Amino acid sequence: MPKMKTKSSAKKRFKITATGKVRAAAAGKRHGMIKRSNKFIRDARGTMVLAEPDGKKVVKNYLPNGL
Repeated sequence: MPKMKTKSSAKKRFKITATGKVRAAAAGKRHGMIKRSNKFIRDARGTMVLAEPDGKKVVKNYLPNGL
């Protein structure tokens, strides 16, 4: 069976922490900031840790070799 390749798009979007959790940028910040509350904009700054089930899916399907 051939080697599993890491998805190039996932390399750019996710990072795996030292403890194995998956970090990603917060969603909802691409456009439409006028209608968002200031609290939402503040909270969506930077990166966040994905929920454990989502993180497991990302690692299994898109990052089989880690980063």
